[in-house]
Amino acid sequence: MKIIVDADACPRPVLQSCLELGHKYDVPVWTVASFNHHIESDHHIVVGNASQEADLKVINLTQRGDMVITQDWGLAAMVLGKGARCLSPIGREYRNENMDFLLEEREIKAKLRRAGGRTKGPRKRSVEDNLRFQRSLEKLLLAIPPHPHP
Repeated sequence: MKIIVDADACPRPVLQSCLELGHKYDVPVWTVASFNHHIESDHHIVVGNASQEADLKVINLTQRGDMVITQDWGLAAMVLGKGARCLSPIGREYRNENMDFLLEEREIKAKLRRAGGRTKGPRKRSVEDNLRFQRSLEKLLLAIPPHPHP
């Protein structure tokens, strides 16, 4: 098992929590980001800045039982299909049961924007968001039986 972070748009406190908890529970943390980002990580993969390049690398790295951190609903759907767990940067676990709704909502908002409409962006990140993420990730890590990794 490993934690894979879609680090292109990952808030720093989330990345820090992943690194700390990965170390605490002896779970390797892989970060993937374009060359436009400077990330300190033992297992960092730099990709180009072409559209979806980081997402494709995350998908290729993901195996059954891994934990992926992303705010991209499309990427979340794909890693769930590979048997991985997936967590948003605000600590919400993506599940197959709610993925259709999320992807449909994403499509509706994209159509609205293409037609010239506006949609609200995410609210400002709070300390509570950071704590919720950390608690959620730790809870999921504790629920996974330990097994050796390469």
